[in-house]
Amino acid sequence: QVQLVESGGGLVQAGGSLRLSCAASGRTFNSLTMGWFRQAPGKEREFAAAFRWRTDSPYYADSVKGRFTISRDNAKNTVYLQMNSLKPEDTAVYYCAAGDRSVVVSIPGGYDYWGQGTQVTVSS
Repeated sequence: QVQLVESGGGLVQAGGSLRLSCAASGRTFNSLTMGWFRQAPGKEREFAAAFRWRTDSPYYADSVKGRFTISRDNAKNTVYLQMNSLKPEDTAVYYCAAGDRSVVVSIPGGYDYWGQGTQVTVSS
């Protein structure tokens, strides 16, 4: 079993930045595929960023490409999401996800474990 704990959310003005962190425990971290999703009120959970399975190369949704950066520190069992140039439409609960064998990293079904989420609110 893997436990994921997100932190770093908050309220920020449009154009600002936030860095989300997700600390993992319970499994060998570097064996997990890690990703970030978000869910706005009344909308489905959507993909934001992840590391591709096996290659571990970063992969982004078009909506965040060029503004968000995913990174991981295997020594600290932590994955990060640096969010720059934030927009009001980025407002959502952000979830960290981990998978044992996430062949398709851009769908929620590709992951086995989820954090509790952290709220990000971007004001205009």
